[in-house]
Amino acid sequence: MKKILNKIFGILTLTLLSIVIQLNWIVLWVYVLEERYKYVSIGAHVMAIIIAFIVLNKKTQVYNKMSWMLFIVLVPILGCMCYFIFGRSELTKKTREKLSKTHNYYKKFLMGEKSDAELLKLRDSKNAYKLAKYMKNYGHYPIYKSDEAKYYSNIRELFEEMLLDIDKAQKFVFIEFFIVDKGYMLDRLMDILKKKIKQGVEVRFIYDDIGCINTMKTKDWKELSKFGIQFAQFNKFKPIVSVVMNNRDHRKNVIIDGKIAYTGGFNLADEYINRVERFGYWKDAGIKFTGKAVVNSTVMFLEMWNFIKETLEDPTEYIEFSKSKLESYNKIENRKEDAFLLPYADSPLDYETVGENVYLNVINNAKKYVYIFTPYLIIDSEMNKALVNAAKSGVDVRIITPGIPDKKMVFLATQSSYEPLIEGGVKIFQYSPGFVHAKCCICDGKYGVVGTINFDFRSFFLHYESAVLMYKCSAIEHLKQDFIETFAVCDKVTLEFTKRRDYCIRFLQSILRAFAPLL
Repeated sequence: MKKILNKIFGILTLTLLSIVIQLNWIVLWVYVLEERYKYVSIGAHVMAIIIAFIVLNKKTQVYNKMSWMLFIVLVPILGCMCYFIFGRSELTKKTREKLSKTHNYYKKFLMGEKSDAELLKLRDSKNAYKLAKYMKNYGHYPIYKSDEAKYYSNIRELFEEMLLDIDKAQKFVFIEFFIVDKGYMLDRLMDILKKKIKQGVEVRFIYDDIGCINTMKTKDWKELSKFGIQFAQFNKFKPIVSVVMNNRDHRKNVIIDGKIAYTGGFNLADEYINRVERFGYWKDAGIKFTGKAVVNSTVMFLEMWNFIKETLEDPTEYIEFSKSKLESYNKIENRKEDAFLLPYADSPLDYETVGENVYLNVINNAKKYVYIFTPYLIIDSEMNKALVNAAKSGVDVRIITPGIPDKKMVFLATQSSYEPLIEGGVKIFQYSPGFVHAKCCICDGKYGVVGTINFDFRSFFLHYESAVLMYKCSAIEHLKQDFIETFAVCDKVTLEFTKRRDYCIRFLQSILRAFAPLL
């Protein structure tokens, strides 16, 4: 009963209700005016046409444009209002200027780092070299010949090792999560962080307000801050209509002394280690990496921290400390000579969709196979074409999606993507034991991507994301093994399955497919 009441009267529910009431009130008044005054009706339709042309000329995907134009034409008043509130992925001028200033300040510290991209050129790895150059020129993150990364298919194992590494921290621990929930994971982490703070270690923690709005209250954060943890709340959610509420910090990063970093699909909540069951078995993935590449993650975190705090903090102290603690790069024990790592971030700051472009590059360069983990498969025509073209060229393209969804409507939209992909030769698998939350991609045993970036519009165009691109790294073999083991417990989706679904479901899916970018 208590859980039901919490859901009914939760902060998120009340704030969303507040927004719905605001929208209904405005729409009601406009329609009342439209009924009484003909010029209001004419004005509304003229406005819809103008907005439709604005959408048509935007620098965004055609699929996204068509969805919004259809919505605006069908329901002019509501469509225009929703577009102004939810449809503009661009930031407000003030926010864009602030973010641009912060980004330009911090990118110079990474641009000053010596990239190992030229080594790829010397090794005749032309495709990898071109991708590395693209990432430095447009993503502003260099690639490093670094220590080996370790891939985790079990987040409980990752969590335990991460706690051990945090316990060894000497100077700083930087933590960034989209979702934080009270429970076993948070308690274990806080016990160690309290201990480290007493030892003089600096602890900073970024969390997304929307991600935590239904799990953590203001008093919870205040209580934790009493122990000396510095918190930064990303994009505080306000119960008023706002454009920037779309842009969330979806990243998950833990950086220890600038020499060890963790990232992946996991958040700080007990379902990620299957201590609590929500949607069957929760399948996720993560990665730990060490060495020079951690500089990217350190600067990435400090950029976000200072954007939130509206400061410009010199990161040199942290970068130099990291370097002083790393062993001579050429003498790292057990280091693979051809292991390259590129931690990177993507944001809605510009029109450079780095997250999607990395995936596209990997897919387009595949010769033998491409395997993908994603909880959501809501893609644009460009990604659809890349996957189908690869499959038609003889590449074994396989995608694993959930068997048990966390969001039913989004899952229907995901399933609506199946038919054209399967017809094009792409193989789709649904994870029978439960919910796949991992966001990974592997190509030909050479390239691997592990991070927070889903194959959907929100990750590609709206959210702040992060991932690690691996090239010729031993962790890629472990990632491949995880895919092979997971295929064994999946149900392969057939074309017959997509066609024989109930007519009502197929009709709903056709509507969802038309408005997919709006989800």
